[in-house]
Amino acid sequence: MSKTALERKSKLSAMDRVYLSRKADRPKGLDIIQYLTTSFEELHGDKIGGDDHAVICGVGEIDGVKAVIIGQQKGSTTAERKEHNFGMMSPSGYRKAYRMFLLAERFSLPVITIIDTPGAFAAIEAEKNGISISIAENLAKMSVLQTPIVSLVLGEGCSGGALGVGVADKVIMMEHAYYSVIAPEGCAAILWKDAREKEKAAAQLKLLSEDLERFSMVDTVLPEGEGGFTMEDKSVLISIKNELLSSLNILCATPMEELLLKRYKKYRSI
Repeated sequence: MSKTALERKSKLSAMDRVYLSRKADRPKGLDIIQYLTTSFEELHGDKIGGDDHAVICGVGEIDGVKAVIIGQQKGSTTAERKEHNFGMMSPSGYRKAYRMFLLAERFSLPVITIIDTPGAFAAIEAEKNGISISIAENLAKMSVLQTPIVSLVLGEGCSGGALGVGVADKVIMMEHAYYSVIAPEGCAAILWKDAREKEKAAAQLKLLSEDLERFSMVDTVLPEGEGGFTMEDKSVLISIKNELLSSLNILCATPMEELLLKRYKKYRSI
């Protein structure tokens, strides 16, 4: 990252950066899918009876490269956010993503996942319907999936809700996104019994892009503007497309045995 970007971050607290990741006008998963693809065929349902709108899945083409794309979708307006459950995937959503993994593997298509969620759906019905096992099955499958996987941490990357579609050969993260086991407010409520301690929690969680890059938990950080980025920031969008395509080109040229070994070593080292 550039010196300018590093200097700019020093003026923002960790919690300031979290707020940037949540801005209403920040691009959502579907925005990025529509920008990237020249064609996109959305696929619905988990083949059990549910179709979770918190995740958009399908097969798309990016400058001639076909890929299975799985994008968490928060929505922008109040109505959209309700429709997409604020990007919080249910067991059905993780099963739908699992179905996409199998499709990608069967037809030798690379996988792109777009992460933007405050967490998995934390409700009694989600627990009753097996959300923990749904996430666990995704983690296990992505670990050995015989096709390349690239993940883009677009906004919020929180808890197992993010990791359930986040095991990848290459993890790309936006500068003002965050990736963490828990949101700062939740951490503060648990450790200090007061959600108002979120500033302290955000600083100690080491959830920022530069922290995670230093720990080798993400591979590439893409710079944004000082106040985050919108769909009007074409240079940032171009950098996302270029980085995804470059990553896919390298990964698709890697022998599968080598790819799986590198993926194994990557997560063992973490």
